[in-house]
Parts: sequence; structure tokens; C-alpha cells
Amino acid sequence: MELRAGVSKQDIREQIWDYMESQNLADFPRPVHHRIPNFKGASRAAEHFPCLQAFKMARTIKVNPDAPQKNARFFVLESKKTLLVPTPRLRTGLFNKITPPPGATKDILRKCATSQGVRNYSTPVGLDSKVLVDLVVVGSVAVSEKGWRIGKGEGYADLEYAMMVSMGAVSQGTPVVTIVHDCQVVDIPEALLEDHDLTVDYILTPTRVITTGCERPKPAGIAWSKISCEMLGKMPILRSLRHQEEQAGKDVTLRDGPRSPPGATRSPRDLAPPELGSVPLSSVQIGNLPRDARVSELKRALSALGVAPSRLTWQGPQHRAFLHYRDPAEAQQAIACLQGFRLGANTVRVVLARQQRASDLVGSHTAEPLPDHQPAIAGP
Repeated sequence: MELRAGVSKQDIREQIWDYMESQNLADFPRPVHHRIPNFKGASRAAEHFPCLQAFKMARTIKVNPDAPQKNARFFVLESKKTLLVPTPRLRTGLFNKITPPPGATKDILRKCATSQGVRNYSTPVGLDSKVLVDLVVVGSVAVSEKGWRIGKGEGYADLEYAMMVSMGAVSQGTPVVTIVHDCQVVDIPEALLEDHDLTVDYILTPTRVITTGCERPKPAGIAWSKISCEMLGKMPILRSLRHQEEQAGKDVTLRDGPRSPPGATRSPRDLAPPELGSVPLSSVQIGNLPRDARVSELKRALSALGVAPSRLTWQGPQHRAFLHYRDPAEAQQAIACLQGFRLGANTVRVVLARQQRASDLVGSHTAEPLPDHQPAIAGP
């Protein structure tokens, strides 16, 4: 299909979605808007997959969980290769390994390849598993014969690939395949591409196989400046990777979470303790802490999230703590990062702290100001 001139990524998505709906090219679920389209002929397009030399040579293949890639997942299982499927929205990890029951028939393998099968026959793959992925399959809303790709706009495929790079699971030479309807193959202006955008090496449609020969470098890792506090708060594996990269000395400054540069110092006013009679409005209350929680656990978790406060007031017996920041903006950023945050088995409650009486703070532990730029966190 022809695209209008002077378009944005979102314009291209809308044109593709509108065209597929108007021409009745889509299968369930519909409408296709805001989705990776499940198109008529997806199974036929996937039949090209096992014919690729890259497929024949691969041992471990990552396939996205969208409906149009169901047949691709089946071919991986049928060929007795290792199938990895990303977890939904990356909230419980990065991959699940699909393990069919012993002696599985083709019918059972087809069930394993469905979204329900992915849930029933999968086991998580940990960050320390040292997995190597030989071939990657992603969904697309639009793709060009040059290998430029546009997803549905949420960035998960790009982020999954970047996380695999950070884990050492893929390299620049790892082939990337997408499976789409012929109408989704369009001219995409290269000017729309950004450094974090994933490109593809093979495009499979119901009628052809396109080898793109794309030479544009794939993402070299996670672009932390594109990651929000909210995303970090929802993805434990992303927090773990950020902590690892920060320990390795990389810049992990978030899009909406500025970090003090190395060597920066805070003024005595910044480090001053809160007034004895109240908790300032730039403080965050964390509740529902586990009974056996230790302040050291919370310190490590806050550091990994990049929301370490200038001071922390620990109230273990009340299963809560107060995080004190230098200004309300930092407190609000911390609240955004900590949404959905779990410590142990508990999902903590995070709110902006109300004014507290001095009697409310009895039995708490509060740090003395530190002489350098490191955040002061109290507790045993």
C-alpha cells in the first residue's frame, strides 16, 4: 500500500490499521488498532520460517507472544529447538522457556504454541542463566524492504532486544525476523528511525521472503535515557539490569529521574534532617513492608531503582518507612518509580507522606547527615 507523504510513525501505524480493517485483512482479535495485527494468512507466512538457513542453524529461538507468530512458535517446538517467549509486558522477567510434555503430539505442540499454552507449559529463565539466543522473531505494524521496522508504539520489542544485548544473549550478528501481511511492507523514511529502534534481517509474508540486507546497527544496549521511572517500577528485571550496569560504571540516568553526577556534593541545607515535629512534604511513606524486612534490603532495592533518598526513617515494627527527599519533585519521581514495587512477597504501598507528629516517629531510626555526596540511609 502507498503511504501519504510527510508522515510520522503514528501516522503509518494508523494507515496500516485502517487499511487492514477496511479491507477485512485481519483475524481475531479485532479491531487491530493498537495491536500487532493478527492478519489473514499469518500461518501461511510462517511456513517460510523453517526454510530459512538461519532457522536451520539456530538452537535457541526467541519468538514474541503475539497471535500472528503462533505458527512460528509451533515450528520451533516441532523442530525440537528451544523456544523462548517474552513475558507479558516484561513484568515477571524477560523470558519463559516453553517445555512441552514428554511425547507431545503435533496437536499438543500446537496448543503449547498458543497464548494459553505459553502460560501452561513455561518456566521462567533467570537473569543469570547465560542464555544465548540464535534467532529472534518480532512482530511489526509496518516494515520496509530495507529492514526499517515500526511496532505498535509501546517499545517492548526494542526493549526486549536491548535487554538481551545487556544480558549478552544476542550480538549484532543475531538475525531478526518479522512475519507480516504484504500490505504491511511499505516505504518508511529513514529519518523516522532512532538509535533504539530494532531493524530486521528477514521479512516473511504470505507471498514472499524478503532478505533486507540491512546494515544499520541494531541497538547496542538499553538506552536508559528513554526509560521512565514508571517503566522501571513495573519491571523487576529492568531494575536488576540497571543495577548491574550502574555497578559497571555506566550512565543509567533515567528519562525522568536525574541522578547526581559523580563527585557532586550536597549543601548542609540539602542534608539537614527533617524538623523533629513533622515529616516534610518532600517525603514518601512506604507501607506494607514484610514482617521480616530489613532496612538493608530496602536500601539495596532503592539504590537499584535509582531513588535512594537523602535520608530514610525506618519504622520496622509498624512495617513502614519514610523516604526523605530534597524537594517535592524528587518525592513524586520516587512514587512513580515505586508503583507496583515488591519487597519480599509484599507489594508495598507508596504515598506522599502526610504531616506527622513527633510522637508518630517514636521508635524510628534516622540517619545523621553524611559528609560527602552519598545518600544517608538510616537503620540497623
